[in-house]
Amino acid sequence: MIDYEPDLDPRHWDETRALAHQMLDDMLDVLADAKNGPAWRPIPDDIIDGLREPVPQEGTPLRAVYERFKSHILPYPTGNLHPRFFGWVVGNGTVTGMLADMLAAGMNPHLAGFNQSALHVEQEVIRWLAEILGYPAAASGLLVSGGTMANVNGVAVARQMKADFDVREDGLAGNARLTIYGSTQTHGWIYKACELMGLGRKSFRAVPVDSTFRLDIDACRRMIEQDRARGLQPFCIIGNAGTVNTGSVDELPALRALADECGLWFHVDGALGSLAALAPEARERVRGQELADSLAFDLHKWGYMPFEVACVLIREGAAQTATFGHAPSYLAASRRGVSVDTTYFADRGLQLSRSFRALKVWMSLKEQGIDLLGRVIQKNVDQAAYLATLVEDHPALTLLAPVSLNIVCFRYDPGGLSNEALNALNEEVVIRIQESGIAVPSHTRLGEAYAIRVCIANHRTRRHDLDVLVDAICNIGAEVAGVETATSVH
Repeated sequence: MIDYEPDLDPRHWDETRALAHQMLDDMLDVLADAKNGPAWRPIPDDIIDGLREPVPQEGTPLRAVYERFKSHILPYPTGNLHPRFFGWVVGNGTVTGMLADMLAAGMNPHLAGFNQSALHVEQEVIRWLAEILGYPAAASGLLVSGGTMANVNGVAVARQMKADFDVREDGLAGNARLTIYGSTQTHGWIYKACELMGLGRKSFRAVPVDSTFRLDIDACRRMIEQDRARGLQPFCIIGNAGTVNTGSVDELPALRALADECGLWFHVDGALGSLAALAPEARERVRGQELADSLAFDLHKWGYMPFEVACVLIREGAAQTATFGHAPSYLAASRRGVSVDTTYFADRGLQLSRSFRALKVWMSLKEQGIDLLGRVIQKNVDQAAYLATLVEDHPALTLLAPVSLNIVCFRYDPGGLSNEALNALNEEVVIRIQESGIAVPSHTRLGEAYAIRVCIANHRTRRHDLDVLVDAICNIGAEVAGVETATSVH
């Protein structure tokens, strides 16, 4: 017979407190030393094998568990803390964001709504974000896990508001196919969204792009007209404020005008580039996103905050609750007590259980200020322009796309090789650069060309890091190709 009522609190608070302080000190050391060591290292097989353990039936002292973390987990990240991590669009986090996540986990609030301080913090954060991105004070918003869910939220609202039938009540069966338009450079979230919302992948109309990878406005208009003539029902146009491939920005004011002309919802995917609106010189490049009916953007990308936090803003606040609002009796709000505004945020999205993401946004913006944040974003834009210059000035490098924001796509080309051979060569260069630990670029395909893709969304990056990257690419490229090494950028 159990002679006590178990709980999960520490048995010895002083020992736990001392270990917690050590954990904090260790992580601060990791962040302070982020620029040193390799950008990435392969995980040894014995480390992976060491993580394959039976389900723990009995507990292990926390200190021993932490030692396992230090030996088997902490040394083998993707490398995104490092200043030469340029892969995909992966943020690198800050000390303030890390501390805020610890505080949020300690408070452990449930953010469906409820009468609590955390609700007011998220309301304030959304108001701040709406203001700095040019949205009206009456706009609605929600913090979500990432760009995919922010975009899904926006187009779900578009579907509810622009379909000529009540989607929530009637569903899609028996009604005309709904169609949505965006460029061929639109991120893959759109296909998942169409599948999830029951539209089907065929409902996304991929519009051709021009030579700068921006959506072709005239082609989009023709596709909308043709679909209507076929009895389909267009409902939304997507504009990109920074595509994931090249960072190109669609002509957002022109897309707003096209959406008005055709009576469609205008949604902007700004997961990559929306926060360029804070940068002193780059903000003009995303002008027009403030005109969108809905806007999705990440804070864990160019906001430099720890994963995971993104935001969706809806211009007409009532539209979001009309799409997602639902309050069963057990969640009905009361006039006073904890149950005031029980489902305030739950009525704006899919999630009922939600974490206190707003705290790291609130603390980060309070501690840093948007002026400093904007200057760091501008620094990344300027660094991308600098890298483009290095590429254009180097005889063995070829720029493959215009540089709009913070992404540079290029390839190593020593001359005399077929496109197929060049693609294989550059793929090997990317892999060897990563395996060397010098840097972590990623890759993409632009037309028939395999591109080395460098996305600079890292507050720790310096111009010297770009010099190191270019030198390494040229040296490794020459080694793989068996040619003489080209001149250093230094």
